[in-house]
Amino acid sequence: MISPFAFDLIAFIFGACIGSFLNVCIYRIPAGLSIVYPGSTCPRCKTAIPFYDNIPIVSYLVLGRKCRTCKLPIAVRYPLVELLGGLFALACVRVFGPTLHGLVVFAFIAILIVISFIDLDHRIIPDVISLPGIPLFFVAAFAVPAVTWQARAIGILAGGGSLLAVAWGYHLFTGREGMGGGDIKLLAMIGAMIGWQGILFTLFAASAIGTLAGILAMLKSGKGMKLAIPFGPFLATGATLYIFFGDTLIEWYFHFL
Repeated sequence: MISPFAFDLIAFIFGACIGSFLNVCIYRIPAGLSIVYPGSTCPRCKTAIPFYDNIPIVSYLVLGRKCRTCKLPIAVRYPLVELLGGLFALACVRVFGPTLHGLVVFAFIAILIVISFIDLDHRIIPDVISLPGIPLFFVAAFAVPAVTWQARAIGILAGGGSLLAVAWGYHLFTGREGMGGGDIKLLAMIGAMIGWQGILFTLFAASAIGTLAGILAMLKSGKGMKLAIPFGPFLATGATLYIFFGDTLIEWYFHFL
């Protein structure tokens, strides 16, 4: 029988390996490249990375944070994404157990990680991820017994519709685009997974965290209100918080009021 520690370790390693693949997606999808072929290569010198230099987190440390061939620094984002993959896989196992429910939640969070980092880098949320994600997670979420299919259907409409209304209103009053279409589709995908109740929480949390981050970023940059900040990572953060802490945070909020 596998001990709890060994099981947790297996979950973490599995998640870290998935995180390594997520790095490939983050780099290649915006560039229109295949995420399957060729194998992992250094983004600077394009040299193929052997398997012993592609061990999640470990290789980054063993290589001294540099490519073995060109000696240029490896971005810290690579081990960070692998670490996030490992930690979220561990969290899913701890909260949901080794179940289909846990696997679906982990897949959803993995997609959110890819979307978040692409949005940070390129200010886009690729349709190739979010649009298929809407029906995919609507169906996959049947493994999530706490959310009915009716709540998920309303979540798709409420998620996409709410941000569409905000974008339309902002453009009407300012004459400028303030909300990208990618955010609208992302929130529809989130609604397909966690339902309309989760959409309300996600929007509130994303707005609160995004406002705080925006203020700090504006103070640091000195650009004032002209600074553009991607909203996708905050939506992803809000959805993830809802999955793991939604009930607790909502209860705390109403108790505080």
